[in-house]
Amino acid sequence: MAYGTLEVVLVDAKGLHNTDFLSKMDPYVIFTVKTQEKKSTVAKGQGSEPAWNESFLFTVTDDVSVLHLKIMDKDTFSDDDYVGEATISLEPVFIEGIVEPKAYNVVSKDKEYHGEIKIGLNFTPEPERNSFCSRDYAGVEESCGGWKESTF
Repeated sequence: MAYGTLEVVLVDAKGLHNTDFLSKMDPYVIFTVKTQEKKSTVAKGQGSEPAWNESFLFTVTDDVSVLHLKIMDKDTFSDDDYVGEATISLEPVFIEGIVEPKAYNVVSKDKEYHGEIKIGLNFTPEPERNSFCSRDYAGVEESCGGWKESTF
């Protein structure tokens, strides 16, 4: 199991399925890692070729294996439109520590191609977790899952 911090770098997208017919869409991305959710800024008026260049941090604490992202089009007077989604395996970044920005296919709910999105990944692992609390070399208590070990 991987424990640590996952950085997701949202670079840009190309060839997204345009949901607006009279103007350029205003896309944004919702990232989900297990129960954590982060939302990008809205790329106002950038249409099907948006650029964000934003980073998002997620805490990886259990059996996380994928990053799910959903691209939406921000609408002012109606519900936001669904553009597409992608699911990215996190196994390569857990092994390598870094996955340089690369394009991933964006698909509709029925798996039709709706463009691509460029994402980079960085993983910073936490030190190995022990089942018991320990003391550092000076005898100072270390954190033990949210509580401190008692002293005698």
